[in-house]
Amino acid sequence: MSQLTNAFLLASLAISGTAAAQATDNTDPYVWLEDVQGDKALDWVKARNAKAEAEIATTPAFKTLEAQIRTILDSDAKIPGVQKIGDYYYNFWKDAKHQRGLWRRTTLAEYRKAEPQWETVLDLDALNAKEGAKWVWHGANCLRPKYERCLIALSPGGSDADVTREFDLTTKQFVQGGFFRPEAKGGLGWIDENTVYVFTDFGDGSLTSSGYPRVVKEWKRGTPLSAAKTVYEGKAEDMYISAMHDDTPGYARDFVSRTLAFYNDELYLRGKDGTLTKVDAPNSAQKGVHKDWLLLELREPYTAGGKTYAAGALLAINFDDFMAGKRDFTALFEPTDNAALSGYTWTKDHLILNVMEDVKNRLTVLTPGKDGWAKSAFVGAPTIGTIGVGAVDADDSNALWLTVTDFVTPTTLSIAEVGQQPEVLKSNPVFFDGSKYAISQHFATSKDGTRVPYFMVGPKNLKLDGKTPTLLYGYGGFEISLTPSYSGAIGKGWLEKGGVYVLANIRGGGEYGPRWHQAALKANRHKAYEDFAAIADDLVARKITSPAHLGTMGGSNGGLLMGNMLTQYPEKFGAVVVQVPLLDMKRYSHLLAGASWMAEYGNPDTSDWSFIQTFSPYHLFDAKKTYPATLFTTSTKDDRVHPAHARKMMAKMEAAGKNVRYYENIEGGHGGAANNAQAAHMSALAYTFLWSQLSK
Repeated sequence: MSQLTNAFLLASLAISGTAAAQATDNTDPYVWLEDVQGDKALDWVKARNAKAEAEIATTPAFKTLEAQIRTILDSDAKIPGVQKIGDYYYNFWKDAKHQRGLWRRTTLAEYRKAEPQWETVLDLDALNAKEGAKWVWHGANCLRPKYERCLIALSPGGSDADVTREFDLTTKQFVQGGFFRPEAKGGLGWIDENTVYVFTDFGDGSLTSSGYPRVVKEWKRGTPLSAAKTVYEGKAEDMYISAMHDDTPGYARDFVSRTLAFYNDELYLRGKDGTLTKVDAPNSAQKGVHKDWLLLELREPYTAGGKTYAAGALLAINFDDFMAGKRDFTALFEPTDNAALSGYTWTKDHLILNVMEDVKNRLTVLTPGKDGWAKSAFVGAPTIGTIGVGAVDADDSNALWLTVTDFVTPTTLSIAEVGQQPEVLKSNPVFFDGSKYAISQHFATSKDGTRVPYFMVGPKNLKLDGKTPTLLYGYGGFEISLTPSYSGAIGKGWLEKGGVYVLANIRGGGEYGPRWHQAALKANRHKAYEDFAAIADDLVARKITSPAHLGTMGGSNGGLLMGNMLTQYPEKFGAVVVQVPLLDMKRYSHLLAGASWMAEYGNPDTSDWSFIQTFSPYHLFDAKKTYPATLFTTSTKDDRVHPAHARKMMAKMEAAGKNVRYYENIEGGHGGAANNAQAAHMSALAYTFLWSQLSK
């Protein structure tokens, strides 16, 4: 492993945790809906599912759209993204014949072909049939340098909780008596062929209040899990404890990560004798270790070595020098008013920076040497589109995977050696005629005067008469950026019908780095909602649409955004789709992973409730008000955001006679669907509902 950072954790948890519901609110008449698998609650769910299906899913238009989206998701022509493991390139693939998916591999020579020959390594559909299970793929961690054994994570039904099973790549079979981690949230990671780090549910007191691992242990092959040796134990109020072994040749190191909250973590170097030495960098900084280097991505100003560096800067220093007390950093990137670091990627000899300038990607190559860091342009970097870049093999190669996309251009995948023109390898199929549509970027002015960007795609011959059905999508949280990308479902479900699609870059996200995120934390949460409302107003002012024809959709933290649009700005929208949402902000920290998000929203059990209640849709609902047509969607198997948020809000609005409907998928986890059929059904429900309401 060439780089250590807690980004893997943040990425999975943000757009995504587990703890049992704790103290309940006796004044809440719908608290019984928090019983996820309770017969009474599930009977309630099934009745509302049937009603929503009868209203939305029985029309020919729905059936056609569902089939179109299913065809898109099942397409054999999609780019098979690969990961290099040893001499092979591995891909996890789902299509019509493989609903749960195939883990397969090929060579680079084959991969360059239009139709590569693949070797099946693990067939999840066959495994499910054999074991009578509903496993969903959660990934594989393979041990180098031999790459003969892997630790494969499988989820029952798509929940975050999963099992880990040892797999033999030579026999393509699970190892009898091999390492096995029972179902829980956590993980298993290689140290060597006979030793792993395990962080999981070890029983009473071993989980944090967020439901994640509190203890990490070292586990030897052939011994019971109960005999594993404790490496580190965090506190109950921590968020997540883990450890990993960096097996980069010549730079083998072991680390323990203590995540206290989002963007608040401590990193420890573990010595051979088990002693832990703190990497004494700011908790708020994202820390990455690669070979000789420690990189710090700052989220707060940092003073070191007699200099002060701004939040959003990327700093580099020799790792051993840093651990010895030196602080002579080199600033590799410093933010500006319109530019923020989107990410970085190491190759064998170079560091590639991906910078967003007004939410548009720009790539730069940095090369460390005797005289410092040399800077050069990335040869062949596209000038338009959303750009993603990742190393093919960061330890042994300077090759990169390069992806480019936008609203109307299917993703292309190229391979590029640093300093050479990229070679296009694959392109996703065209699912709709993008030549009919125009993409543009605009800026709305929020209540406090802040310029807020948004992207729009719609017909080139768009009539500015305020009557076009328009869908406004947003998220606005956890420093996650939204950028234009190609979606066959949006093309078929919205654009081809004549609609306009809008992507909001509101505060709370990461489009302008930490400052953009931090501007909407806790007591300032309202700024994210004011930004979104300002974009809605701007669309009306520009005569793109009007409130009766303007719909909005978002999920997870974006579901909380939708709940606030529904309750605080109902007059601005004709229809709202609220997906896997947070809504009851008084109870959220006691439901599943909710406690892990208090750094974002605040603690409702303290005086923070004074501001949290101002953005808690469940409490802002007023039975006397008129609300736009609403659809709630969630998943019974979602063990990040509790389905009771959507259930209880639905029950409250239904009891008040509002124009509301509800659909809960029984599988799927926080993503809402466990396979392509379920994903197509959920998407078709949302787009069909919105179009029926906004095209009147």
